[in-house]
Formats: sequence, C-alpha cells, structure tokens
Amino acid sequence: MSTSADVLIIGAGAAGMMCAIAAARRGRSVLLLEHSTKLAEKIRISGGGRCNFTNLHAKPENYLSSNPHFCRSALARYTPQHFIAWLNQHGITFHEKKLGQLFCDQGSAAIIGMLKDECDAAGVTWLMPCSVNEVIHGDSFSVATSRGVFHAQSLVIATGGLSIPKIGATPFGYHVAEQFGIPITKLKPGLVPLSFHPDDWIAYAELTGISVEAVVSYEAQSFRENLLFTHRGLSGPAILQISSYWESGQALHINLLPDHDMHELFAQQHDSRMLLSNFLAQYLPKRFAEIWCAQFSGNKPLNQYSDKEAAALAAKLHDWQITPSGTLGYAKAEVTCGGVDTHALSSKTMQANDVPGLYFIGEVVDVTGQLGGYNFQWAWASGYAAGQHC
Repeated sequence: MSTSADVLIIGAGAAGMMCAIAAARRGRSVLLLEHSTKLAEKIRISGGGRCNFTNLHAKPENYLSSNPHFCRSALARYTPQHFIAWLNQHGITFHEKKLGQLFCDQGSAAIIGMLKDECDAAGVTWLMPCSVNEVIHGDSFSVATSRGVFHAQSLVIATGGLSIPKIGATPFGYHVAEQFGIPITKLKPGLVPLSFHPDDWIAYAELTGISVEAVVSYEAQSFRENLLFTHRGLSGPAILQISSYWESGQALHINLLPDHDMHELFAQQHDSRMLLSNFLAQYLPKRFAEIWCAQFSGNKPLNQYSDKEAAALAAKLHDWQITPSGTLGYAKAEVTCGGVDTHALSSKTMQANDVPGLYFIGEVVDVTGQLGGYNFQWAWASGYAAGQHC
C-alpha cells in the first residue's frame, strides 16, 4: 500500500465516508483512516437502529451555529433528495416517521453497507483500525499513525465531537484545529436529557416513564413535542431539542396545555365541586396532575379557588417555569454543540482559510442540527462539499 495519497481523511463516519466517495469519484487517490474497530457506530445506533438518515425539511434554520449562514451553501448543493436518490439506486427503502424524519426500513446496517460499498467502488483505501499520533504540515501533510506515516496534499478532519465517548468519541479534531491556530467555539452537550437537583425533583421522580405533549421554550426558541419524565429530570424530543439552546442556570418555559385556554376553562368550572387534579386529569396524565397540584395548589375543589387563584393556576399551566441543574453530559448527548469556528472556514469548500489543504467536516464543525435527521444531512452535505474540492 502506498504511503501517500492526494487526500487523507481522518474519521470514517457519515461525513468522512461521504467525503471519501466524492473525492475518489473525481479521480483523487484517497486514504480513509478510522481508529475504531467498528465502522460508523454513530450511524448504527441512530434512530434505535433504524437510522434517521435525513429530514425532508432540512434548511439553515434547523441548525445552531455562532455563524448561522455558514451552512447554507453546503445544504443547498447536497439536499435530502440527493441522498434519497442514492438510496433508490441501491434498492434501500425508507419511511417518514413524523415531521419529515426519514428512517431506513432495512436498518442502519443498510446505510453503512451502502457507504462502504460506494467507497470500495470508488477506489478508496481503508486503514482500520488506525490511530493517529501526530499531524505535521510542511509542503504537504504528514500523519504519523499506529500503522506508519502517511502523506497527502489534502487532509480532511471528520472525527466528530465529544458525544457518546463509549463508541469512540474524542477531542482529536479540536486539537488539530488548535494546532493550526483555528479557534474552537464553546463546546457543550446537545440533544441531551436535562437533570435537576434531587431535592427539587423528588416529587416528580415518581413520574418516571410518563410523557406529556407540551411546548417547551427557551428565549425565542420553542418546540412542541413530547417531554418525558425520568428519575433524574426530563427527556423526550421536546427537551432534547431545547437542550441545544438552553444555557446553564436559566429557566425553561413549558406550556403544558397548548391546545386549551385554561383561563376560560376554569371560568366555566367556577362552581364545580370537582377536585382540581381530577379536572386536570381530563387533559393531562392523572398521576402528573395529582403531583403538579400538590406542588402548587393544595388540590381543592374548583369552587374553592378564588378568581385570582384560578388565574394564577391557569398562567402556571401555560408557563410552568423550571430551572434544570444541568444535563446528563456527553455520555447521553446525541451531538456536540459548538466546534471548529466556521468563520475560519470556507462555506463552499470547508477548507481552512489560512491553511490550504486542511478541511473540517461533520460534527467537529460549529454547525449543530436539531433532532430528526438534520445532523446526518449536515454530514452528507459538508462531506460532499469538501469532497468536491479536496
């Protein structure tokens, strides 16, 4: 095997394989390095093994970045429809679960297999497992690895973020950026369950496994989906979504009954002898209604609440404010928010502005998608963009 190539890609996940395929199809010789013994573990576990591989509605507004317009170029040039056409060519079928989220009928292995087969067909050379010890930049890039030293004119960093370390996540990509003087924006777990201090959560811990459809908001961002009670705090799609935007120490705002006007409903029940918890159990899970009432009202018959008290309860149901103590961290996070500062990269090519031949793609970059296939679409799009130019 040659120790030199036109392109050397570190990381054989979604973005890395996509880039390898695109570059090799252009006639570039490509070396693809992967430190893990298992290929594309993050694809494998996605969507409970079904791989939520894209979202039909992917647009720049679905991404979080300190440079929000950066992702526009890549997303416009490689769309969900491009990836769908590729699946159709391979006879891989899929379905829409909800909200534009597409899942693979044959499971994640079919997606991984397609990418591996396309790499092989394009002539990509694999080095796996192969850990990297050092990156040196002279006239070209030299990469010292556990399997020797390799040289390339172009070096692509596709090593992902810090999320889910048990499947191999490391800070390697950030270290390479720092080595070349490229800034890293603030890093934090994204799409992650939120935790509360045990003393504050003791009553709600009994609700583990119960879910409620709600609108969860933080500043200008809102998501309407289910939230799920856990023994340590809150999870579920609405919470995972808002977690990427939430900042430590700040309150979340939860509308527990977005389809109802509780001010009006309380007014209609002004003379009712029904207990508040029984009334709310018509709209919310009964056990949650009981615990919520015990926390805030003493759970009296409706006719014993003054108009002022009823108004306060209605307001709280539409704007339940709670302050998490933190998150469950990178071990439970689906993505890493923040990353290689996109102000230092070309939005067209993903190349570092001040280091010709050095590219960053996928999760290592400060572009984080919302829940629902958006992060895979960024992997495909950014990998394709770099692969057209590296």
